[in-house]
Amino acid sequence: MIIGLTGKNGSGKGVVADFLKSMGYHYHSLSDAVREEILNRKQQVTRDILIVTANELRTNFGPSVLAERVISRLDPEKNYIVDSVRNPFEVEALRRRSDFFLLLVDADPKVRFERLKARARENDPQDYEAFLVLEAAEAGSNDPNTQQLNRTSEMADAKVENNNSIEEIHEDVREVLRALASNLVRPTWDEYFMKIAQVAALRSNCIKRKVAAVIVLDHRVISTGYNGTPRGIKNCNEGGCPRCHTFGKSGEHLEECLCAHAEENAIAQAAYHGVRIAGATIYTTYSPCLRCTKLIINSGITEAVYSLAYPMEKIPMSLLSEAGVKVRQLEAKG
Repeated sequence: MIIGLTGKNGSGKGVVADFLKSMGYHYHSLSDAVREEILNRKQQVTRDILIVTANELRTNFGPSVLAERVISRLDPEKNYIVDSVRNPFEVEALRRRSDFFLLLVDADPKVRFERLKARARENDPQDYEAFLVLEAAEAGSNDPNTQQLNRTSEMADAKVENNNSIEEIHEDVREVLRALASNLVRPTWDEYFMKIAQVAALRSNCIKRKVAAVIVLDHRVISTGYNGTPRGIKNCNEGGCPRCHTFGKSGEHLEECLCAHAEENAIAQAAYHGVRIAGATIYTTYSPCLRCTKLIINSGITEAVYSLAYPMEKIPMSLLSEAGVKVRQLEAKG
């Protein structure tokens, strides 16, 4: 889960971030991306320079640039805090991750002003009127590349009020986490197995096309395979397949190709290890060719799910249908 934090100065985003860190969340801040830029320019980091540099980065590289820089550092299996979300385009970029939620941390203006006075930073406003002027400037403008705190706050998935004790804000955050966790979206079984096949395809040594297949029974992977030269033969990418190494047109001289197909290898691996695959489903990154179609039918596989269509799929699809093998194309999301 990724929790984005937004809110005005003195609202207590740092308190919430520290609490999440204590639960094992990894911390990132969009402001840190700006600080890195300032330090690379050998400038002193101040509040004013942070704002100017952030606006400049958004103008030069797009309003979501800070979020994009942080997203590239996020692993899919970890929990994260992304602090200092201040622009709607940053929210939209982060929401490309289905496990992202934006949390608004809020507090009464006078409470926030007293907190700023207590922390006594050099560039913080010294009186309440100056504080309100600064807030109005940061709340929004007609320039999409500047801070847009009001519009960003309106996009929040949840809100916590931080006017009282730390214990109360901690309990409020726990309640929010419980609610958000119940809405987490997991991949479907189809997406899960196809993603495994797509990762397996990266093991392919074929230099023409990388393909993989996963055979599944009762929601268990029982065999995998990817295309490449046969066992004990020099890998395709090392020169093992002369046809591939001509780098000719796609679809030509297929009868000369020495590479075994992904579905062939998945079925052969099951036979090699004595694994029964009758009644199983095969997930393939490409729809099966005619040769693999015949193997699928004769092995007793009852369903084939593919991602991309193979260029010559008309006859294989017809044959699978006639044999009673269910065929589905899994449409890519996004």
